Amino acid sequence: MDTIVVGIDVSKDRLDVHVRPGGDAFAVPRDGEGIAALAARLGPLQPRLIGLEATGGFETVVAAGLASAGLPVVVVNPAQVRAFGRALGRRAKTDPIDAAVIAHFVEATSPIARPLPSEEAQLLSDLVARRRQIVAMISAERQRERRAPARIRKSIARLIKALERELASLDGDIDDTVRASPAWREAEDLLASVPGVGKVVARTLVAELPELGSLDRRQIAALAGLAPFTRQSGQWRGRSFIGGGRAAPRAALYMAAMVAARFNPTLKQFRDRLVQAGKPKIVAIVATARKLLTILNAILREKTPWNPKSA
Repeated sequence: MDTIVVGIDVSKDRLDVHVRPGGDAFAVPRDGEGIAALAARLGPLQPRLIGLEATGGFETVVAAGLASAGLPVVVVNPAQVRAFGRALGRRAKTDPIDAAVIAHFVEATSPIARPLPSEEAQLLSDLVARRRQIVAMISAERQRERRAPARIRKSIARLIKALERELASLDGDIDDTVRASPAWREAEDLLASVPGVGKVVARTLVAELPELGSLDRRQIAALAGLAPFTRQSGQWRGRSFIGGGRAAPRAALYMAAMVAARFNPTLKQFRDRLVQAGKPKIVAIVATARKLLTILNAILREKTPWNPKSA
């Protein structure tokens, strides 16, 4: 019997479904009844994988509904699917075609289906993401304040105060959420034991990189977008670069590496050694962020606080 995979293109109002290798295609509404009907129809097929593109949150309720029915769901990267479609020569774009490309992508690449986050984990992730948005808004308003005339600056100052109050409220909500979970509280304390890693970085990693401590160093670096990719062709050797992965954890690790390169003796020595060897400073900081991530991964895996002698 052929192994069955399913691709689903998610839009606001409907789900276009494609089944491989049979080629069956159909659509259902993106509502409670439609998702229940889809789960009932796919269940007897016993698919190996069901792939959905990340589409700005529309996929979340679909993935949750199918996963709760015991079906293996994976949310795939839209950029990778588009590149795969171009490689297949699929220039036309319709929802049914997109579903077929997703199914083909899932069949060819076999992405790993991971459990969906619990409601508490999703809440923590949403709170951390909202905090990041508020910080960005405060930063933008302060930039405007520098160039604005006096009367406008008063308006900007009032808005900044309101945003700062909201930021303080969010910090309280995040603290309450983390402290309510013994596992998250332990993870935060372990991560924050490393000089250079503060509460904000620790909570960002707990919320948005929950795989930390369960993968090897190469896998976790790739997931955070800190794994170097080599470029070469024949005798030509290009510079390695990083890319992909999760932007928020990568940004948090980069900032933590900047601090650790000054105040963490072990990582400062590591960064200075790279600079003395002729590496550009930005390359040295990225390498420091990757080493920091490796250290944090080992700390959570072993459940042992920071020890500079073992780093």
